[in-house]
Amino acid sequence: MDVSIAAERSAEIRKVIGRLKRIVREHGVTRDSLDRMKTEMVGLASRSDLFPIADFPIVPGGNSANYRLAEDDDHSFALYASVGTPGKVRPPHNHTTWAIISGVVGDEHNVCYERTDDDSKPGRGALRRTGELTVKPGNAIAFMPEDFHTIEVMNGEKSLHLHMYGMSLRHLPRRVCFEGPEGGGYRFFPPTKSVGIVDAAALKSMLHDGGEIALLDVREEGVYAKCHMLLACSAPLSTLEVRAPLLVPRKSTRIVLVDGNDGLSQRAADVLLRHGYDDVSVLAGGIDAWAETGYEIYSGVNVPSKAFGEFVEHKYHTPRMEAAEVKARLDRGEDILILDSRPLHEYRKVSIPGGIDCPGAELAYRVHDLVKSPDTLVVVNCAGRTRSIIGAQSLINAGIPNRVVALKNGTMGWHLAGFQVASGQDLIAPRPSPEGRTKALAVAERVARRFGVQYIDAARVAELASERDTRTLYLLDVRSPEEFEEGHLEGAISAPGGQLVQTTDAYVGVRNSRIVLVDDYGVRATMTASWLIQMGWKEVYVARGMLGSAPLKRGKQSAPVLGLDDVRCEAISALELQKLVAAEKATVIDLDSKPRYAEGHVPGAWHAIRANLETSLKKVPVDSGLVVLVSGDGVIARLAAPECARLSGNPVKTLDGGMNAWVRGGLPVEKGMTRMTDSVDDVWVRAHDRTENREQAMKDYLTWEVDLITQIGRDDDVEFRYFDHR
Repeated sequence: MDVSIAAERSAEIRKVIGRLKRIVREHGVTRDSLDRMKTEMVGLASRSDLFPIADFPIVPGGNSANYRLAEDDDHSFALYASVGTPGKVRPPHNHTTWAIISGVVGDEHNVCYERTDDDSKPGRGALRRTGELTVKPGNAIAFMPEDFHTIEVMNGEKSLHLHMYGMSLRHLPRRVCFEGPEGGGYRFFPPTKSVGIVDAAALKSMLHDGGEIALLDVREEGVYAKCHMLLACSAPLSTLEVRAPLLVPRKSTRIVLVDGNDGLSQRAADVLLRHGYDDVSVLAGGIDAWAETGYEIYSGVNVPSKAFGEFVEHKYHTPRMEAAEVKARLDRGEDILILDSRPLHEYRKVSIPGGIDCPGAELAYRVHDLVKSPDTLVVVNCAGRTRSIIGAQSLINAGIPNRVVALKNGTMGWHLAGFQVASGQDLIAPRPSPEGRTKALAVAERVARRFGVQYIDAARVAELASERDTRTLYLLDVRSPEEFEEGHLEGAISAPGGQLVQTTDAYVGVRNSRIVLVDDYGVRATMTASWLIQMGWKEVYVARGMLGSAPLKRGKQSAPVLGLDDVRCEAISALELQKLVAAEKATVIDLDSKPRYAEGHVPGAWHAIRANLETSLKKVPVDSGLVVLVSGDGVIARLAAPECARLSGNPVKTLDGGMNAWVRGGLPVEKGMTRMTDSVDDVWVRAHDRTENREQAMKDYLTWEVDLITQIGRDDDVEFRYFDHR
């Protein structure tokens, strides 16, 4: 999609709609005024250069698509690009609003009817044919609200027509559709969903209009990490059914999808529309359009949080200490407490020798029992910079008497300084004693006053929950994952406070939404809320007494997956698959991430990215035999099974329990990047996890983080807040 074409198209549409509004204002909606409006629509459709048919693809397996090009805030004056292939047929129906169809490409045959019955028999009626017209380039047809017509795409070619309505199709619930040209039985059309198209300038305005909006980048994470918009959450098409319900829990949320101008957004929109989302648009021209319009483009992942860390250090002058000085002090036997602010699995992989794991929001909660005296130097570290800075500043904001510093550049800085890092450490900060908890509660009160943290009770949470159909609500449990599994509220999401601040865009996908934080004593929720407020989130609440307000569920959270229950595909056990592979009676395709595939996969398996399955299958020698799909827990494999069966024509099964079940069964695995079907980067690999040029990757990453403070200074999408010391 040409970026300049998209911008010019939007401008021309605005002009024409302005003239249509003037006609309606001056003449009302009559057949004569519709004739005047037809002239305007024919003129717009004649600009075929603004509507290249390639910009309006039909998703695989379909024969039509509607793209919403314009719609007023009150849902009036809604314009659509309607595309279809031979086989697109619509039975007699009305619109309950005025409508105009004008031709851009191809032929769309319309037969017109009027209703002749008196509507005395519910569900039945009669029609009389009144005329017909094939709409093609150069002409148009218009309808009053109760006119009926049929549509059929003709002449063996793809068509593109502009459909202009007095009201959005999403807001016309009583349209009548008859079973045949003479009438008979009828039904009411449900509100019709369509994909909207917005240009970069329009999207920029949407991001600043104060309304809720979710901006989802549907490219693979590794591709996204190379260039993306600041406020775009990574939600790859390959895993969209899993990610969307968590990122965008309210299905009427306004959503804009971003891709690489490669059709992924249209495919993602089809997924979301099929599963109940009803306000979905795509960015015309994808990420290239955003860049070419002159807006900021970022690399990396979790950029809002990483940039916020640099903002905090810059504004609050968070003290830091070089690795060499910390090491020298340790060697001299000084009283130093090293607190690692990362989750346990990251800490166990690589850490500072002697460091104690105490993730993010736990610092102000658990530190009081760990310091030996007010003279103990507290050093907070993470892998790089953000969680070191936020963690150290958390303790400073808490007002503990100790000197607190961030370890400059974290474990990367320690490693690059030539010092030994530890692996497999298991030093975990214990839950606080009663005395420690008392100190932590005092800390929370101090922080709440400074940053304006708002507290609500269970009754108010229930009120917010009752408004979930009109306002997005996230109920986030900021305790440790272990505590969450011991007992949590129905509908709560496990979002450990430190990780929520570090990776906010992985938990909260809707801008201007409501966030309710839950914990036991309010300390961790308060500390987390203070940071979200500074990040610019306007409606953040700490819920008091919530864990005692309702029965608690044990175990991991159960998140919905779009369409999973509707998939019918046979699963086979790991032992069955092993026998089939040994007998060369099955082709295995692994849809997990490339790094996890490389760590271990079913011997002989091929790797494919789900979003690229159509291309990948052409490279896999499946012949006519059984295909078995594999993914980590089996969910993505199951979701992909129907598409794989359609594309390959082969019988398709999935590995029950996924690769996790294969490994649990102690079955042999093959390692390495063997039998890859494409070279697309599907995930972003941390510098610590690189197998090649690790030290240079660390240096590049740290430089990137530091440079973010300069980049966000140019970006009006940043809403970080600074609070003076009080």
